[in-house]
Amino acid sequence: MGNLIKVLTRDIDNNAGNFFLDFENAQPSAAERQVWEEVNRVLAEGLVILDDLQNYKGAGEEIRQAIQSPAEERIQERAWSAVVPLVGKLKKFYEFSQKLESSLKVLLDALTSSACSPTQHLEQDQALARQFAQILHFTLRFDELKMTNPAIQNDFSYYRRTISRMRINNLADEGNEVNNELANRMSLFYANATPMLKTLSDATTKFVSDNSDVPVENTTDCLSTMASVCKVMLETPEYRSRFASEETVMFCLRVMVGVIILYDYVHPAGAFVKTSKIDMKGCIRVLKEQPASSVEGLLNALRYTTKHLNDETTSKQIKNMLQVN
Repeated sequence: MGNLIKVLTRDIDNNAGNFFLDFENAQPSAAERQVWEEVNRVLAEGLVILDDLQNYKGAGEEIRQAIQSPAEERIQERAWSAVVPLVGKLKKFYEFSQKLESSLKVLLDALTSSACSPTQHLEQDQALARQFAQILHFTLRFDELKMTNPAIQNDFSYYRRTISRMRINNLADEGNEVNNELANRMSLFYANATPMLKTLSDATTKFVSDNSDVPVENTTDCLSTMASVCKVMLETPEYRSRFASEETVMFCLRVMVGVIILYDYVHPAGAFVKTSKIDMKGCIRVLKEQPASSVEGLLNALRYTTKHLNDETTSKQIKNMLQVN
């Protein structure tokens, strides 16, 4: 496990390019292949989901006109026709969160088994570690896009109000592909500021409780090691210069924040306590060294979606570092 250990201990030599987790090019070994292929199908769909979300425009104007002209049947029909396919997309996003949750559990199962240490897993199963990172990257990116698009909740709220009105008036709601139970679950999902992150946090916590035969340290050490690797690669020019794409910097930053948040939920004492295996001051420092516009969403994720930041055990220095200027 020398390569990864050298990243963590910053033991840099002339072959530094071999000593980081290869988020750009890691390919599956024969042992990883089955899990990798299963997860890869979900990640491929994730790219389509992000594209759809990025291009999600909403039906704001149609809804506004419908609210202003409640007696105009033609305007009501136009708004309904605009909203129904959008809700179909929102349903697809929600259902994808469940697929992502399943993939996360499959990867955690592989990366935390007692066959070897979490550090050895991350080094030997680099293709799976890369997929774990890709899930976290997707999650943070999805939530960033969702938080900046109020049309999502507005469209779904209008849809639910209209369906409710149809039921009261005994009108058929043809084309309604979201039944009441599913609509309730989707409402809870989209009401959360960071719905994908909450899905992963809950899934990781459940994974630990469902697998009592696996020491919790296997999971927390996997997460803290991933955070350490990201931090060291980002702050060390010898490693950072080996990224083929500048986008890998943002990828590493999102992954680092993602694993910190998961660690904070899974570890009984959280990520901010003095005995935490994550160097929180170092991680925050790395974030703050980036252009403010590119990392504000990630700093906000640490401020508002972690579990233990406001505990008394969190040092004043860390709290001050995360204060909004």
